[in-house]
Amino acid sequence: MTLRHRWRLILRISIATGGAFAVATYILGHQQAFFAPIAAVLALMAGVGMRVRVTFELVLGVAVGVLIGELLILGIGRGAWQIALVSALTVAIATLLGIKGMALTQAVNSGLLLAAVVPLPGATDPALTRFLDALVGGLFGLAMVVLIPRNPVRDIDVDVQRLLRRLGGVLSRIAQALRTDDAALADLALEEARAAQSLVDTVSDTATNVAEVARMSPMRWRQRDDVARYVDSVTDLDNAVRDARVLARRVSAMLRHDESAPSGLDEAVDRLVTAVGIFADELAQSDEFDEAREELVEAARIAMSSLPEIVTVNTASIAAQIRSLSADLMLASGATRSELDERLDFD
Repeated sequence: MTLRHRWRLILRISIATGGAFAVATYILGHQQAFFAPIAAVLALMAGVGMRVRVTFELVLGVAVGVLIGELLILGIGRGAWQIALVSALTVAIATLLGIKGMALTQAVNSGLLLAAVVPLPGATDPALTRFLDALVGGLFGLAMVVLIPRNPVRDIDVDVQRLLRRLGGVLSRIAQALRTDDAALADLALEEARAAQSLVDTVSDTATNVAEVARMSPMRWRQRDDVARYVDSVTDLDNAVRDARVLARRVSAMLRHDESAPSGLDEAVDRLVTAVGIFADELAQSDEFDEAREELVEAARIAMSSLPEIVTVNTASIAAQIRSLSADLMLASGATRSELDERLDFD
């Protein structure tokens, strides 16, 4: 990723760290405000969809850690064995309180810092200082997400288009395998479909992230409906990729057993490819999905009508998977279950 694409992240980090340090140092009067910028970075760089939770855990963990550390230090002082005792007791007490994850990490870190770092003469109480620094840094990190947000629709659109292009490529290869009776092509399509799972995971992470941005930032509230449409489609797209894997596996099995592909199955898969291409081109305009849905309905109709009087497990499964793909892609486009029942249940 180039610097041009990271300008927003650079701006967020610079403002959040500098602002958190300035507030903690010059407004709150802390002489060792090193944790304020650290907390800002932790909140900013938290896992997708977890920034509010991470900020809460930062503050909670620090509060528990400084409470335990301060009480112990008042009684036993500072030193190597005191550090060992503080860390052990902090983990034990935090576990009993049900604290885990980032909160547990910060609880231990806070207790250790209190036990290891000797406050400067005349410095503010380190327990209170550490707590306030965590709060200031976390709030600055959140503020940067709210005030300098990414474009959530653009972000998820890029990832979904990448996934749809991969899915279209897999289906194109399957259609070619059906036309040429080439089991090796079907096997290659299966490998590509399996590799597409990483793209599905990326889309899922992006969906969580953009939903958080659209929810938190007033600047992006007008995009919440569009973001919700994308987010709602993630599960259905995941199912479509899984359907494609099963479809490729069944086509490979059919061809390896020297079964002839029923006439029309390749055309049905080609219709799926066309629909996926329309989705990729028109994601930002949901009113353009009617054409794609017509292709999906036709794909399912052709597949079911292509079945011969005597079917094998593989041919029946292939037709069923084409219908499943049509259904999942229609759901991803916003179709309802009742619409699926009405349009995909053929006599």
